[in-house]
Amino acid sequence: MNKQVVIAQRLAEKMAPLSDDTIEKLAAILIRIELNKNEYFLKSGQTCKYIGYIEKGLIRQFYYKNDKEVTTNFAAENELFTCTESFLRQKPTYLYVEALEPTVLYGIPYSPLLSLIEECPDLEKWYRRMIEELLIQAQKKINSFRFETAQERYQRLLKERPELIKRVPLSLVASYLMMSQETLSRVRAGMS
Repeated sequence: MNKQVVIAQRLAEKMAPLSDDTIEKLAAILIRIELNKNEYFLKSGQTCKYIGYIEKGLIRQFYYKNDKEVTTNFAAENELFTCTESFLRQKPTYLYVEALEPTVLYGIPYSPLLSLIEECPDLEKWYRRMIEELLIQAQKKINSFRFETAQERYQRLLKERPELIKRVPLSLVASYLMMSQETLSRVRAGMS
């Protein structure tokens, strides 16, 4: 069994069951991409052409505001990511996507995916669930900024994604949690 088929099976397990035939067709459109540490998958001004599935490694999504980087997302092994608006509208993004570690990912390309959805009804359900999951993740993050304190946001990250604290520089964790590094240090000290 080739690697693309294994990845397509993992994608099916993650969102919605797919027939063996659909798994084979999905595997055929997957594009393997290797990134070195600090290499960009996507830069601001480019159009996001893929949904990414990470086999190995870690990426972050970020943008610049007042000459500072603002981290919006991390994705690691067995996780999906995309620049949702850019991917869905096929318009340039304002985000950057950078590998924080040597990373191997599989890209699901926009046009071949849409063609395959027309051909395979079970893939339409999978795609809808995947988009729903990405939107729910975004809404949860927005709600955490609206309703949670800095300490609650950090505790949520520790509970939901403890591996990130070990793999990501604290400056990027602070940015992701929308707090200064000093605030993050105080929150961490207060928990000891």
